Amino acid sequence: MDSNWVTVKIDSVRVSLVSPHRLVVLKDDDERFLPIWIGPFEADAITIALQGTQPARPLTHDLLKTMIAQVGGKAKHIDVIDLRDDTFFAEIVMDIAGKRVVLDSRPSDAIALAVRLDVPIRVNETVMARAAIRPSQEAESAPEPEEKLDAFRDALQDLDLGGLGKSDAPKEN
Repeated sequence: MDSNWVTVKIDSVRVSLVSPHRLVVLKDDDERFLPIWIGPFEADAITIALQGTQPARPLTHDLLKTMIAQVGGKAKHIDVIDLRDDTFFAEIVMDIAGKRVVLDSRPSDAIALAVRLDVPIRVNETVMARAAIRPSQEAESAPEPEEKLDAFRDALQDLDLGGLGKSDAPKEN
């Protein structure tokens, strides 16, 4: 696997009007946006942490944060490592007692944990090159790469992505 990493920030968490799923949109310094489909519970977990809201009882990701601290671990970063068959793969990279520990994770869970632990979110450059989008007029006229991302791209067409670049995570009611 390519060892080039791109550090990204969470641009927004978006709601799909055509499905119960949500998108977390990651953005790099080069104005590329990486939309990743996530479930509603994970979207809420990310949004709650971004807003600094403290729930009355710990959520699963809060529990994981506490467990990492209790065993003397320190999370280093989370990595979105691959995209296969329209599915993203991620890892949580930690140091526990001087040993590097890498845990397989869904990107949504890794991102929810990264927000709580205040660690960098990185994406493999190969994944960014394959799946990131650049909102621009030039991109609309450019030919689509011939990849197995048709279902992903079709779903993106149903979303309102006009506000990309503006942080607009949904507010809690």
